[in-house]
Amino acid sequence: MTIRLSARVAVVLTWTVLLGAVTIFVPVVQALAQQTQSTPLGRVIVIGEGSVSVMPDYAQIVTGVSTRAKTVKEASDANSRSMAAITKALLDSGIAQSDIQTSRFSVQPVYAPQEPRTESRLAGYSVSNRVRVKIRQIDQVGPVLDRLITAGATDLGNVEFLVSDPSTALDQAREAAIADARRKAEVYARASGIQLGRVEWITEDSGFGPLVAMRSQAAPGATAASVPIASGEDTLRVRITVGFDIAH
Repeated sequence: MTIRLSARVAVVLTWTVLLGAVTIFVPVVQALAQQTQSTPLGRVIVIGEGSVSVMPDYAQIVTGVSTRAKTVKEASDANSRSMAAITKALLDSGIAQSDIQTSRFSVQPVYAPQEPRTESRLAGYSVSNRVRVKIRQIDQVGPVLDRLITAGATDLGNVEFLVSDPSTALDQAREAAIADARRKAEVYARASGIQLGRVEWITEDSGFGPLVAMRSQAAPGATAASVPIASGEDTLRVRITVGFDIAH
């Protein structure tokens, strides 16, 4: 009987201690929550954008040839002869071998037009070979295109005018983006009657795409004289997000 009574007393004492701990813990949590709510973390968050226009210093084109024949070997041999003529035209134009890179090579079956209720009939094969070419002398883009068309190029992609080292121009765009962000934050601060504090953090939008290349399309069969090529300017863009503290 004495042992059972002691066990009950022990259980009661244990629950009393636990309840007391909970009673003490709850006011502490409530006090911390009230303290957090009474001193909110102030921020002015804005997006700044900056851009700089620069002259491109090289061009990039995609060119090649597609051939068809009854067998893969015939189509491939014809394609190789055409690509040899295209490569020679590029080298004769002063393009370095290291600036000529294969971008796509494919062999695909070609089927004859299908008539109703008939099975597809294999008519031959198509071989396509395309190369990406850097033209480091922009004023030679037109003559190079003319040589490629004369050499038998059947595929001519977009002409891109690019900047080889955009870092300096991008830094100028970043400075412009910071100035744009501060200008916007100051407008919000004045309108809200608050005092702007220091910059707490800055993030740059890496997916914004800083480089926008000028492009032009060269049509097969056209000559350089009939398709004038103008390099224009490239626009380098930067977008950032800036968090300003609120001065107290």
